[in-house]
Amino acid sequence: MLREINFDGIVGPSHNYAGLSLGNLAATRHAGDTAFPREAALQGVAKMRHNMRLGLAQGFLLPLPRPNPGFLADVSAVGDFDPALTAMAWSASSMWTANAATVSPAPDTEDGRCHLTVANLVTMPHRSIEWPDTLRQLRTIFADSAHFAVHGPVPPTFGDEGAANHMRMGPSHGEPGIEIFIYGRPGGRFPARQHEQAFRAIARRHGLDPARCIFAEQATAAIEAGAFHNDVVAVANENVLFCHEQAFADRDALFAAIRQKLPAAQIVEVPASAVSLAEAISSYLFNAQLVTLPEGVQALIVPTEAWENKPVRAFLDAMIQGNGPIRKVLPVDVRQSMANGGGPACLRLRVVADPARIDPRFMLDEDKAALLESAIRGHWPERISSAEIGSEALADRVRDARQALCEALNLAELG
Repeated sequence: MLREINFDGIVGPSHNYAGLSLGNLAATRHAGDTAFPREAALQGVAKMRHNMRLGLAQGFLLPLPRPNPGFLADVSAVGDFDPALTAMAWSASSMWTANAATVSPAPDTEDGRCHLTVANLVTMPHRSIEWPDTLRQLRTIFADSAHFAVHGPVPPTFGDEGAANHMRMGPSHGEPGIEIFIYGRPGGRFPARQHEQAFRAIARRHGLDPARCIFAEQATAAIEAGAFHNDVVAVANENVLFCHEQAFADRDALFAAIRQKLPAAQIVEVPASAVSLAEAISSYLFNAQLVTLPEGVQALIVPTEAWENKPVRAFLDAMIQGNGPIRKVLPVDVRQSMANGGGPACLRLRVVADPARIDPRFMLDEDKAALLESAIRGHWPERISSAEIGSEALADRVRDARQALCEALNLAELG
């Protein structure tokens, strides 16, 4: 039976605030702050537990090996060099698995398999080194080639940031849907990270029906305001699109295309007069998980920062009191991730699949959640200051922590 499964990234033991991500205002604002990896990882597991207890299918991805010595060797980081290179090798940004891959479920593809293309993430150096280890992990999780096709990245000529810029809508998760690919135009104050041609290549590679694909441009104003990915200003689930008024370059054309291909579509647009673009981005209102609960109700899982923001809270209260398609709003605490620029939606990759076809070592249950918490409490550093990045003693601890997690999960082959 096909279900939507959210695969959350476990926050890695090297979690730190190096401020490496140009255009991500939260990340650059907190650059140099002390980070709390243990707290961050436990917050992530608590979010997974919260969603699992709602009756949602929940999986996870491991943190990638850090520090990455291969990267430092490739850039000849010996002697006198920019310390930012060391921070890149230590980055725990793979926890934001919305950037791991673009996913097209089996009902949408020509060969009836779920297709995943790992993102190349070439725009940001610290993220461009992720894909080989991410690909290895995805091919372990989705090893059943009768039901999955896991592809390498598109050529680095075209930047691809994965599912954070991809939305899928349809009558239900298990029925054929439309896939919406959002790209940016270069030349603004901040880099446009998603290239149109990367997504067009992925749509062809996944065997999608061109008549059921939409390619639309993200508003330049949104990127320049700090919406470095589309999922900072829009999120979709089944027949519902929840977005900001200023999310798209040509909202009228996009909405018309959605309604033409999916007549049952419901678009919930937040006007700038109610929530400004700046408030939407700072609160991460749209970097939420829009999900269908087992009883059929759609719910929005938002960060506590959105729930505590007065204009945002006023809009959300009015929305759930109305007669719209989103009936519940559920706040979760992921403050450590938020301070580094990633909310609830950044932390998860959505995959529509039969859970029975997935490597069970990556599927969460209560016992495994307890195992994760035990490993994190026992091995993750409590805090990391910017001055400690590069310390060999800390590097040993980070490596040992990840290895302990792999062994606890019987995933030594990924150690």
